[in-house]
Amino acid sequence: MDQLVQLWHNTGLYQMTPGQGFMILIGMLLLYLAINKNFEPLLLVPIGFGGVLANIPGAGLAEAGGVLHMFYVVGIESAAFPLIIFMGVGAMTDFGPLLANPKTLFLGAAAQFGIFATLMGAVLLSTFGIMDFSLADAAAIGIIGGADGPTSIYVASKLAPDLLGAIAVASYSYMALVPLIQPPIMRALTTEAERKIKMVQQRHVSHREKIIFPLLLLLLVAFLLPDAAPLLGMFCFGNLMKECAVVDRLSNTTQNSLINTVTIFLGLAVGSKLSADKFLDITTLGIVLLGLAAFSIGTASGVIMAKLMNKWGGGGINPLIGSAGVSAVPMAARVSNKLGLEADPHNFLLMHAMGPNVAGVIGSAVAAGVMINYVSGGG
Repeated sequence: MDQLVQLWHNTGLYQMTPGQGFMILIGMLLLYLAINKNFEPLLLVPIGFGGVLANIPGAGLAEAGGVLHMFYVVGIESAAFPLIIFMGVGAMTDFGPLLANPKTLFLGAAAQFGIFATLMGAVLLSTFGIMDFSLADAAAIGIIGGADGPTSIYVASKLAPDLLGAIAVASYSYMALVPLIQPPIMRALTTEAERKIKMVQQRHVSHREKIIFPLLLLLLVAFLLPDAAPLLGMFCFGNLMKECAVVDRLSNTTQNSLINTVTIFLGLAVGSKLSADKFLDITTLGIVLLGLAAFSIGTASGVIMAKLMNKWGGGGINPLIGSAGVSAVPMAARVSNKLGLEADPHNFLLMHAMGPNVAGVIGSAVAAGVMINYVSGGG
C-alpha cells in the first residue's frame, strides 16, 4: 500500500499545481494558433511546445540541468541565437523595395517611436512605485515595441539579464500575433478611401546597388554607433552573401538549414520561460502589458507618419504600409497587403510594404544600439 501511495506521489498528476495546468493550456493555445490559424507557426510551434514541456510536473526540463535550460543558456544567455537569426534574416532580405522608394525609411523610423514611448512609460511606472524597473530594465522592455525578437533578446542580455526570459516571451508572442493585433489599429486610423490608395510601380534597383548598400549601411551605422554593429553586422553580412552571388552555398545554408535549426532551439528555449513559477508573477505580466503597448504604439506611429507624408509629401502612399515599419518580417508586410486587398481586390501592397518592413529591422537595430550606448554610458 505504501508503495502505491509513493508511486501516486511521484506522478505528474499529484504534483500538478494550478499554475502549471494554466500554463500548459496557454502552450496548447499557442499550438492551436500556429496549427489551426497559421499564426507564425515557425515560432509558435516550438514556443508553445516548449511551454508545455516546461510545465510538466516533476520533469525539470526548464530547471538547471534540464535540456530546455541548456538550450536557453547556450543560445539565449550568450546572445548567439539572436545574432545567427539576424544573419539568416539578412540572407532572406531584399533591400530593393527600400532602395526603390527611400521615403519608406521614415515609416520604419516612425514605427520605432513605440520603443521610446514604452521606455518612458516603464520609467514612470517605477517613479510612481507601481513597478520596480531600473533604467536598464525600461530600455530592454521598450525594445519589444520593435516587434523584433532577436533584437529584444540581444538588448535584454546586455542590459537586463534577469528579465530576459519574460522579454523574449513577450517579444516573440507579439511577433507571432501580428495578424491579430495590427488590423484593428490600422482600420481605426485609416479611412476606406485611404486603404484603397494604389501605389505606383517601383523603379528597378540594380544589382550593384544591392551589393553596395549593405556595406555602406554597416560602415555608416557602425562608425557612428558601434553598439549596433553586432546586430547590423550579421544582418548586412547575410544580405551581402545573398546579393554578391558568388557564395550561393553559404547563402542557401544561412537562409535554410542554419536559421531553421537555430529557430527550433530558440523557440524551445523561449518556451522554457513559460513555466508557471517564472511567468505568473507581477513583473512578467507587467512586461507583457508594456510590450503590447509598445507594439501598438509602434504600429500606430507608422500609420500616422504615412498619413502625414501623404498630406505634406505629395501623396501616393497608402497609410496601411506604415504599420509594416515594425520589424516583424515579413508578417507585418503581409498584413498591410491583406488589408489593402480587403479594401480593393486589385490593390497589391506587399512589395511596397517591404520597404518600411526592412527599414524597421534597421531602425530597431539602431534603437538597440542607442539604448545600449545611452544606458551603459549613463552607468
